[in-house]
Amino acid sequence: MKYMIIGGVAGGATAVARLRRVDEKAEIVLLEKGKYISYANCGLPYYIGGVIAEREKLLVQTPESFGKRFRIDVRVENEAISIQPDNKKVTIRKADGSTYEESYDKLLLSPGATPVRPPLEGIDLEGIFTLRNVEDTDRIKSYISSKCVKRAVVVGAGFIGLEMAENLHHAGVHVSVVEMGNQVMAPIDFSMAAPVHQHLIQKGVALYLEEGVTRFERTDKGINVFLKSGKTIPADMVLLSIGVRPATDLAKQAGLRLGETGGIWVDEHLETSIKDIYAVGDAIEYPHPLTGKPWLNYLANPANRQGRIVADNMALGNVVAYEGAIGTSIAKVFDMTVASTGLAAKRLKQWGMDYCSSVTHSVSHAGYYPDALPLTLKLTFHPKTGKLYGAQCIGYEGVDKRIDQIAGLIKRGGTVYDLMETEHTYAPPFSSAKDPIAIAGYVASNIISGAMPAITWRELLAEKENVMLIDTRTPEEYSFGSIPGAVNIPLDELRNHLSEIPSDKPVVLFCAVGLRGYLAQRILIGNGYKQVRNLIGGYKTYSAAVAPVPVPVADETVCYKSEAVSDEVSSCACESPVVKINACGLQCPGPIMKVKQAMDHAEPGQQIEVVATDAGFARDASAWCDTTGNKLIRKSESKGRYTVVIEKGNSCPTATPVPAGRGKTLILFSDDLDKALATFVLANGAAATGQKVSIFFTFWGLNVLKKVQKPKVEKDIFGRMFGMMLPSSSLKLKLSQMNMFGLGSRMMRFLMKRKGVDSLESLRAQALEQGVEFIACQMSMDMMGISREELLDEVTIGGVATYMERADKANVNLFI
Repeated sequence: MKYMIIGGVAGGATAVARLRRVDEKAEIVLLEKGKYISYANCGLPYYIGGVIAEREKLLVQTPESFGKRFRIDVRVENEAISIQPDNKKVTIRKADGSTYEESYDKLLLSPGATPVRPPLEGIDLEGIFTLRNVEDTDRIKSYISSKCVKRAVVVGAGFIGLEMAENLHHAGVHVSVVEMGNQVMAPIDFSMAAPVHQHLIQKGVALYLEEGVTRFERTDKGINVFLKSGKTIPADMVLLSIGVRPATDLAKQAGLRLGETGGIWVDEHLETSIKDIYAVGDAIEYPHPLTGKPWLNYLANPANRQGRIVADNMALGNVVAYEGAIGTSIAKVFDMTVASTGLAAKRLKQWGMDYCSSVTHSVSHAGYYPDALPLTLKLTFHPKTGKLYGAQCIGYEGVDKRIDQIAGLIKRGGTVYDLMETEHTYAPPFSSAKDPIAIAGYVASNIISGAMPAITWRELLAEKENVMLIDTRTPEEYSFGSIPGAVNIPLDELRNHLSEIPSDKPVVLFCAVGLRGYLAQRILIGNGYKQVRNLIGGYKTYSAAVAPVPVPVADETVCYKSEAVSDEVSSCACESPVVKINACGLQCPGPIMKVKQAMDHAEPGQQIEVVATDAGFARDASAWCDTTGNKLIRKSESKGRYTVVIEKGNSCPTATPVPAGRGKTLILFSDDLDKALATFVLANGAAATGQKVSIFFTFWGLNVLKKVQKPKVEKDIFGRMFGMMLPSSSLKLKLSQMNMFGLGSRMMRFLMKRKGVDSLESLRAQALEQGVEFIACQMSMDMMGISREELLDEVTIGGVATYMERADKANVNLFI
């Protein structure tokens, strides 16, 4: 038997090696139009960037070594130019241009795919490249070295385009990426691509989305790349990564059937429409296992699997059926890993398939073990059966093993319930007791069962004006930013605020990643609310998805700095040691709470350096500084660890300051227990949202500030009379109504404790901790014979002028 294989990379090389193992006596001829066979084409970008230093490591086998080991007639620089199926012959052109014919008994086509080069003006200029094989790699590598390339434009933001962007960056080249779509990495959903956009920008890549190239022009200084928006990007070289198409010229000439998508049609045994001619790899079209629809799959793993199957079928007589590929891929984008398998939500929507999706945010291993890094996982699944359709994952560690596990389940018809039942290895350095894919399964099952009615970020954008939006995070998290129009009711306080939440209006709850939103949802449903949904993926997903991609500016630097951030360090900061905080592995609000605690104890001008793995914290640090009066000095990112340096503002009090005109002042005139409670509830609420709050205690309100253990002070007769008639401390306050000789106030305190409501004294302490200013009226103190020593130490003394000055800067003034 004589076998001929056309194409010596991936599927072709695998088929040849398998054929020899199956049939030791066969005659096998391998034709390859290039100089190299069986090379690692996926490693080509990393050789260009210098990550792979030795070119020889890309060459898995040389023609000589491969031919000798497997007793193969390997013919490189021999291009098949036509096939005559009737007499089973192939016409071949050699490197010198001469041609000859070779017969076969069975033929395998593995021609791969060819890069797309649109007919743009100037596209054939020197310095414009595509990357598909070793020869392309050599040309690019040589050009970068000889031309001293400092600026490059990558056209197309697919997997290869972004890998090239990273590796050109490693080579010291400033990179601009131009993409016609509204996102990078088209196979994944927009919400999953959004964090990749931010990561690219952090690394100094100039990202041009929804832009197309119209033409190229060569100048004395390099190449000008003209965009459809009218912008021009100067470059020293251009890499085209617009896409590929199946190489089908030879198949067309031979009369082979082409499929709906333009690839070579093959049956389940990978045989083409003409007997004894088979095909594998990027050039073939095959039904997708989940949809039955024909599709093209440009991935190395399926090509190699097809090579093994087709060898058995060619040698043994169509004995193995190919199950198809679901499209499992992974890419390294600087420090981030992006992987996907199966069908994304946008593809399911395009094909009219019913589906649900879930987004969960976890960490790569146990959060308490060092260097736990964030990991986001999105599932798509059938809304009733839970059959898995696809998964996407982004993170810094552990992305590959999660997607690999899910891909195996999808290929076997698995469901979200299988994710819950999967047994994982667990030790703190490697995973968590509840692995991220198990958590994703639990969330998906809650969506299916109706235990967690959900809303996606896109749906929320469309419905936002018609729902009550509740942010269940802490006030500190809320101060870092929230969804416009959201009301902050922390989860732990939700039961005390049910009267503020309408039961006849749709309610959307959210937190940082979805867990607290779900818990809040269960509270509301348990209290009779019907129209309550939880935001999938929480604020982390929403904020990343709606964050605008900044428009690149000329002469950008590659360092990651936020706008209006100064590199100058204040003289105060130089005099004080930098406080370093390690918040790695902490989920929101962990990093925020650590920063706030450090800021409360820092001196003006002192710097706080925070290292966190929560990208949301780093992204929002600038906005938080703007609202708190602190100064963002710098921020940087490396391998999923975000370093933020914040300097405490010189005039920044421990409370969170706000711009003038947004403060709150309250006058407490009463010593009734219920009125005092209302005062501190309002004060704490305002302070929690970043408001500057002052309470002016006058006349009877001074009794709220009295110490329980007061020092002995000298008083005149009127002071002693007031002392006997007035409450000695806040513990003795009475109700304004239904006091019933003190029984009402005792009942009120009992009910507060039973229902988990903070006491008056606790609310007062919380207000002080948040920086609420307590001002005691000097005139009232004099009139009532109250001395400064009898009042809480934190109280300041003031008069009408003090109050009026605070009132002038406030937009709310309350008299209680």
